[in-house]
Parts: sequence; structure tokens; C-alpha cells
Amino acid sequence: MGLLGAFRKRASPDAAARARVADLARRLGGLGPEVTVTVSEIVCADPACPGTETVILVMAPGTRPRAFKVAKALDDVTEADVAAALGA
Repeated sequence: MGLLGAFRKRASPDAAARARVADLARRLGGLGPEVTVTVSEIVCADPACPGTETVILVMAPGTRPRAFKVAKALDDVTEADVAAALGA
């Protein structure tokens, strides 16, 4: 299996769920409008991976991007999960 075969994409999660988690990250992380927040759900086929996880990518001007992971499907991510991932 090639590198690309190690990751399988699930059907695209609902845009509302992505926006919900991004809004939580923005609020809990105290992130301003200049900060870009993206949310993705990935399914890793590698046995060392947790399976489905949600990745919150925070990109602030002048800093390196930071990725925060929640070992759950996007639809199952709670406010407490986002707070724990961000260390808030």
C-alpha cells in the first residue's frame, strides 16, 4: 500500500459540523478574525492511528500552523473535546 493508500477519506462531513467545531476552537482559543481555522476529518488505515479523528488547524499570521487532534468523528466532537485539545 502506497503512502496515499494509508489514508482513506470518508464522505465529506457536513459543512455545518465543520463550522461548529471551528467556531468552538475560535471562541475557546481566543482567536481573532486574522487567524484562519480549518477543520478536517480523516480516517487513517494505519493500525497505529486512532481511526477516525478530527484535526483543527490554526494558522495565525507570523507563526507556524498548529494542528490539534480529537480522536473522534467530526459529528461527535464536543465543546469539552475542543477545549481539551486546545489546552483551554
